Amino acid sequence: MKNRRTFLKTACKPIVLATLGIPILEACSTEEISESSSPSSTAPSVNEKKPLVINLADSSFSDLTEIGGWKNYTQEDLLLVRISDDEIRAFDNRCPHQGNRDRWEYDGSNFTCQYHFNTYSNSCSGSLICFSTTFEDNILTVTFS
Repeated sequence: MKNRRTFLKTACKPIVLATLGIPILEACSTEEISESSSPSSTAPSVNEKKPLVINLADSSFSDLTEIGGWKNYTQEDLLLVRISDDEIRAFDNRCPHQGNRDRWEYDGSNFTCQYHFNTYSNSCSGSLICFSTTFEDNILTVTFS
């Protein structure tokens, strides 16, 4: 009888949560790095991508003219953020939590994925993959190595 009670105390909560479709709460922590995430089969591997050259004079990049400006450049799977007059950072826009790419917000120092409201720093030491960039004469070059 005691073993049955112990079993029910430990097993019932996960079973009820799984039955109701409620994910385990630990899966929604911030700055989480997913070891099992793999790039989509249609996108080339980061190591295979050639450097990307972006002319910021193009009107579609007008959000990057001011410090603190940012853009979710979904065509190239990048989050771009203007850090200073001479620095723009580029991150893979794949959320480390669930892999979503299309719904991001930026508050001046952190990106927030709008699917589960996980936040990620705009520093290259956070959970988002950060790519090397050079910025000169309004030309941004992103290197994927």
